[in-house]
Amino acid sequence: MNINFTKMQSAGNDFILIEEKEAINNYPAFARFACDRHFGIGADGVLVLTKALKADAGMKMFNPDGSEAEACGNGLRCLAKYCFDNGFARGGVLAIETLAGVREARIIKSDATGAIIETSMGKPAFEAFNIPVKQGSVKPRKVVDIIVFLDYPLVVDGFELSLALASMGNPHAVYFTNEPVKDFPLSRIGPLVENSQIFPNKTNFEVVRVIDRNIVEARVWERGAGETLACGSGASAIGVLSQLAGFTDNPVTVKLLGGELEVSWKISEEVYIKGMPVTVYCGKLLNTNY
Repeated sequence: MNINFTKMQSAGNDFILIEEKEAINNYPAFARFACDRHFGIGADGVLVLTKALKADAGMKMFNPDGSEAEACGNGLRCLAKYCFDNGFARGGVLAIETLAGVREARIIKSDATGAIIETSMGKPAFEAFNIPVKQGSVKPRKVVDIIVFLDYPLVVDGFELSLALASMGNPHAVYFTNEPVKDFPLSRIGPLVENSQIFPNKTNFEVVRVIDRNIVEARVWERGAGETLACGSGASAIGVLSQLAGFTDNPVTVKLLGGELEVSWKISEEVYIKGMPVTVYCGKLLNTNY
């Protein structure tokens, strides 16, 4: 069976997008094959454009290890661009159904260089059962009217971490450091945090240094994918938690290895994120049976 696909990226976070009509029977197996950068196409994940009952389109997202992600901000923006470019959307606004809920995508600016697309990421959640995380004896803080874990202690491989926690439809643990993020041993510490027993569903892990009140730099260890050049839901969690911790104002620009994303959040409302998705190329996988 031949499979048509489109390779896309946003801030260096790259994806293989396929339509549901390709009739793949085993998406996890396909993702494990297609995301491999030596034996497949190579990507941080597979996006599947589906039909939706409560929105204009639906999106499924599978990580390179075959697991299905609840949310993916950069993937959402890429899928929105695909829909805008291929006539699946009317006007400049699109509603997309995901496992984390219905999300809105809107074209902010479009010219010869590309399109800046803003996507809603839903409201962040901070309760232990929503993240989820095992609370144990750790007490959250109250910031305004929000109860949030801003200094959850975790020791991995002798490395003492103080984590800020949130869910953007998927779990995030953010570590704020005063050192340049390039110096952090992410390849060693990242998988240990991801698979820590305190996170029943594992977690995404972000290392962040605050530059000023409106700019932070970050590196991301994504659950099921490892280190990636960017992560939309991760940037969203960073924007929310850095604001609650009193480090930044609104909006905040998150400088990632693959580019910059602008995160806006008014407390108790939805998170919005802006970025420029890019279509890299289209192709066809030959004689692939999944």
